[in-house]
Amino acid sequence: MAGKSRQRGISFITLIFILAVLGGVGAVVLQVLPSFLEYQAVIKAVNRAKDGVTVGEVRSSFDRAAQVDNITSITGKDLTVTKNGEQTVVGFSYEKEFHLFGPAWLLMKYEGQSRPGR
Repeated sequence: MAGKSRQRGISFITLIFILAVLGGVGAVVLQVLPSFLEYQAVIKAVNRAKDGVTVGEVRSSFDRAAQVDNITSITGKDLTVTKNGEQTVVGFSYEKEFHLFGPAWLLMKYEGQSRPGR
């Protein structure tokens, strides 16, 4: 009596499903990645701008950095500038929307503040 050999591996339908899921996730990542890179540039610009003495200097310093780094989601007037003792704390908060398909949208909320110290 010869034993049946059992086939191993995934079916074609499973492969198509996995590729579709990975394609969908990849499409979302490709839309969100530039926004995340811009967020990193905003953090860098905020940390450079906190060295300003007045609120106007902080905002104009951020606007100059925003022009260099191509930051379009937020401007200097959108920053919140406060004092914590002797240190200037620069905070920000903004949202970005991405259209996925049909009625589906992805909303990303970004917020942060400058690091303490130099």
